[in-house]
Amino acid sequence: MERVRLSFPADDVVHRHPLTVRITDMNYGRHLGHDALVSLLHEARVAALASRDLREWDLGGYPCVAADLAVQYQAETRWPDALVVETAIPAPGRKAIGVYHRILREADGATVATARINLMLVDPQSGRPVVIPAGVREALAGAS
Repeated sequence: MERVRLSFPADDVVHRHPLTVRITDMNYGRHLGHDALVSLLHEARVAALASRDLREWDLGGYPCVAADLAVQYQAETRWPDALVVETAIPAPGRKAIGVYHRILREADGATVATARINLMLVDPQSGRPVVIPAGVREALAGAS
């Protein structure tokens, strides 16, 4: 199977979030585990949205859900490495917000991983996706 590399939209960076690899983030290979990486990405994403006065659980009156997640690993990282997670959010589609993360090891600037998550806003009553509200689009556009 051909591997397609995720392209990080550096021009759309809205936030940089410092994190440290915790000992509990390590897996049996003695490096950052996938489950821990997903949690670190979530923390960085919530911080990035908060920097635009947005809350993941209330984006224009709707909670968001992860529609899909792609992660590509480029380097290992271990406890107690300092990391910086860059979050980029290009202009959203009609019903999805693409959020990109690039995890950098602070000591040498190496890219540890690149990730893309597609968020969908859902109507709590029906559970169906809704169109991204104008206020959310405006807040995200203000981040550029």
